[in-house]
Amino acid sequence: MLIPALRYTFLGAAALASLIAGSGKREAGSVRVTIDTGTLEGLDTAGVTVFRGIPYAAPPVGELRWRPPQPATHWSGVRDATKLGHNCMQHRPYDDIDPFAAGISEDCLYLNVWTNSLASRTPLPASRLPLPVLVWIHGGGFWAGFGGEERHNGARLAQKGAVVVTLNYRLGPFGFLAHPSLAAESPHHAAGNYGLLDQIAALQWVKRNIAHFGGDPSRVTIFGESAGGMSVGSLIASPLAKGLFQRAILESGTGVSIGITPRDTARAIAFHFAESLGVYGAAADAARHLR
Repeated sequence: MLIPALRYTFLGAAALASLIAGSGKREAGSVRVTIDTGTLEGLDTAGVTVFRGIPYAAPPVGELRWRPPQPATHWSGVRDATKLGHNCMQHRPYDDIDPFAAGISEDCLYLNVWTNSLASRTPLPASRLPLPVLVWIHGGGFWAGFGGEERHNGARLAQKGAVVVTLNYRLGPFGFLAHPSLAAESPHHAAGNYGLLDQIAALQWVKRNIAHFGGDPSRVTIFGESAGGMSVGSLIASPLAKGLFQRAILESGTGVSIGITPRDTARAIAFHFAESLGVYGAAADAARHLR
């Protein structure tokens, strides 16, 4: 796998960023939706309902570390979806985002949904449903960022008639470690794809569940900026993402950007990372020791 190495830029997303700005504080009520893993309770705010912190895969911890994402577990009762889930492991590289506000953890595979199809006071007529779906993939050099950043607030776009989804995916060495011992475990004989596989798992969740939020799973557009744009380019080329989206927007990044690190260099970085943890060589048990 090629580990991305680039600096985060906001210029390529200036136009869409202005649309994604939040709509401010309004009086809110609760709304419930049942999906394939249980019932969620979100907030209805001025005609837009938001559901935050929805698990789209199992926590990638312990034996699931550096493995493809696994299905989220079912829950009983009603899950509070008014607060963001944990953000993925990272440090704070920029003054204008704070990944620590919601907490950082390896347990971070959560997404957020905004929709105006469930508003209790001003429901949409059936003739307008289902709505097109926009799935935003955040940037940040593949080592920073999160779907719950306020500038990624989907309320404004939802007001215009779309169902908006933002998501977290594994970052840095947790998401893009190209160690040969991990590749040996993979049916694709590749390592370092975990962050991209998370994105695919989120799109699979969208395909299964977005209709419950008034969205049309046959009209999904993925879009992203910087590392998010690079992710979109990679998803366009991946057979694993076939049928999960119909349109794509790439901003300030592509799947063949110059920030991509060659595989040999990526492996050298992985060896250096493993050695810093006292794990040497590429033997099959190296993956076990890394975990």
